[in-house]
Amino acid sequence: MTDRRCDANDVPAVARTMAGAFYSDPLWSWAFPDPSRRLAQHEAFWGLFLHGSIDHGWVWTTEDYEAAALWIPPDLPEMTEPYASRVEPLLEQLLGERAGLVVEVFACFEAAHSRTEPHYYLSLLGTHPDHRGRGLGMDLLRANLDLIDTENRPAYLESTNPANLDRYRSVGFEPIGQFEVPDDGPTVVSMWRTAR
Repeated sequence: MTDRRCDANDVPAVARTMAGAFYSDPLWSWAFPDPSRRLAQHEAFWGLFLHGSIDHGWVWTTEDYEAAALWIPPDLPEMTEPYASRVEPLLEQLLGERAGLVVEVFACFEAAHSRTEPHYYLSLLGTHPDHRGRGLGMDLLRANLDLIDTENRPAYLESTNPANLDRYRSVGFEPIGQFEVPDDGPTVVSMWRTAR
């Protein structure tokens, strides 16, 4: 299967993949609690993130969008403007009063994110539910890490699902911390992979 870099034309399809991938995720199902609205909410939300980072050149997908990854290269913002300024208004539109709580969650992510050394940040990695169990997401991750290794750079991620910790360990990530999100939300584990 061929992996490729995405451009703006790919954003809607990648957003659909991410929406399906994170539908039952412990954190993102908690953040968007209405199952009848969650898929559409996730698609809009991840679409904004993808639009805000696509120009970094590190959004990757498999051939037919079965799996996708969003990386932030060293020393670049997670989202460019005007997209970064649209996060809170979009959350208010999607979640109403709950938006402030999800904004707090992002503050927790920001506080936990180590900035001591320039690194690649895996913001999102997801496999569409119709294609799980075939190793496509991990194959894409390994291919991305091979490219990162050619630059001799470390990598960082936050795992919102404990089921993925061993998968990330298998490609060299190690836990470096964890944090609880507000309002009795789930635990998030931060992980670091040293430069190779």
